[in-house]
Amino acid sequence: MKTITACDLGIEVTDALGVFRWLLASFLMGKRIRSTVAVEAYRILVAQQGLDTPLKLAQSSHSALVRVLGQAGYARYDESTAKRLLALSKKVEAELDAQLNALRDASNAEGFKRWLLSFEGVGPKTVEIFMREGLGHLTMSEGH
Repeated sequence: MKTITACDLGIEVTDALGVFRWLLASFLMGKRIRSTVAVEAYRILVAQQGLDTPLKLAQSSHSALVRVLGQAGYARYDESTAKRLLALSKKVEAELDAQLNALRDASNAEGFKRWLLSFEGVGPKTVEIFMREGLGHLTMSEGH
């Protein structure tokens, strides 16, 4: 099966917004669900619903997220995934800039991985997907 990249989803992982979008996609793809369903959920959330920033996602309702996830094909995981997406978006909104600054200053990929694993519903698979292209672009493109 083809590996889905940030580029496939139209995501440029060059700033905090791109990192959030790739994290959102990685979170969805890291679940035990077909990648086509995860990609559809990402596209509905971002392109159709406009939930393309942590704040916009955090301000959406649980029931709206359940509906979107159901529309994409998340049958059994829609409730728990909606809950975890809301928690993820709120924590990213509060902490992402500080995490990215720490990463740039210290090139601390291990610390960033630990932060990712602190999210409910984020496990090694999600981190693996995210790290495949999440930080390489960022640390190379930021010349701080």
